[in-house]
Amino acid sequence: MTHAHKHDVNPKTIAYLTIAFGINMLLTLVELTAGIIGGSIALIGDALHNTSDAFSILVAIIAYKIGTRKATSRFSWGFKRAETIGSFVNLILLFISGLYLLYEGVFKIIRPEEIDGGLIIGVSVLALIIDTATAKLSHHDAGHNTNMKMLFLHNLADALGSVGVIVSGLCVLLLGWNFVDGVIAVMIACYMIVQAVLSFSGIVAVLMDAAPTDIDLEAVKQSLLKIQGVEDVHHIHMWHIDEHEVGFDCHVVGCDLNLIPAVQRVLKDEFDIDHSTIQLERKETCSRCCL
Repeated sequence: MTHAHKHDVNPKTIAYLTIAFGINMLLTLVELTAGIIGGSIALIGDALHNTSDAFSILVAIIAYKIGTRKATSRFSWGFKRAETIGSFVNLILLFISGLYLLYEGVFKIIRPEEIDGGLIIGVSVLALIIDTATAKLSHHDAGHNTNMKMLFLHNLADALGSVGVIVSGLCVLLLGWNFVDGVIAVMIACYMIVQAVLSFSGIVAVLMDAAPTDIDLEAVKQSLLKIQGVEDVHHIHMWHIDEHEVGFDCHVVGCDLNLIPAVQRVLKDEFDIDHSTIQLERKETCSRCCL
């Protein structure tokens, strides 16, 4: 049985993302200016989409900063779940951006507009370089951090969007096909929406204190029952403290106080559960405490 291991986002990645946030905001201004001058609604739309990406970077940075704060008397669990909340915000931004691009794409297919292909290609090449670099920064931690995964998907979609705008610019210059811009926008929008929907259940599961999907609760119980001196295990709860750390509590029926460290040892060694609360009780009293 495999289990998730605990990982932290590399602080250097956060430092680079802070720089990327500033660069993306500058890119947004460039795209807006070029879109207005060139009369390109597509480029203005890409600028607005890039704005949402910039804010997704900011959300990831803020969530990381909050998540590294130490626990307090009021927030005794700490602030690690801030990153999960940040993931949820970024997921919503990704979904809304996808819907917006879908609307714009369909509209441009129905009513293609004349655009300055040369200007669009030039600005989009710059956008592609920046989006690819930002996606690369977040990709390193995307495999074990949902917040970074959402950020990576944001910037990957934006990079694909830049490629799409370049292709549409070439189609306008070479073939006069203005409708291609809308077709590519719809494809990118569908990718964004699908990724947001697929990621939704995992993020909500953490926020709703659901048990991790890679640990079988019944298997945990059976392993604990094999410990010598354990007569019964019940009142079992298992949940995500944050994306990687799992919380566990249960009642163990037995008479030996040494059963508590024995149970915790099994939880750690077999299921990678570090945070556990074990209540030891006698068989004749457990029926009353569990009412």
